[in-house]
Amino acid sequence: MKPILLFLVTLLPALAADPAVLERGRAEEKRCVGCHGLRIVQVQRISRGAWDRELTKMTGWGSVIKDRDALLEYLVASYGDDKPLAPLARSENGANK
Repeated sequence: MKPILLFLVTLLPALAADPAVLERGRAEEKRCVGCHGLRIVQVQRISRGAWDRELTKMTGWGSVIKDRDALLEYLVASYGDDKPLAPLARSENGANK
């Protein structure tokens, strides 16, 4: 493996684990509710490339993302294709919220 590629492979997980980056991404995620609820984000489990394409699509539709890198890291760390699907929240009568 080439040294630069090895460096990037080891660096990316470290960036994703940075609590400050994840917190900035979490704050950025709140902007999504201007157009849709967060459930559509939270139930997906897609790859980094797919999240990157989603962010590109959303900005093409007019969404303003101030900290794209942090949002991407947050989405991958929270809802990446390697994460277990969280159970849906339910109301007291058992219906989906």
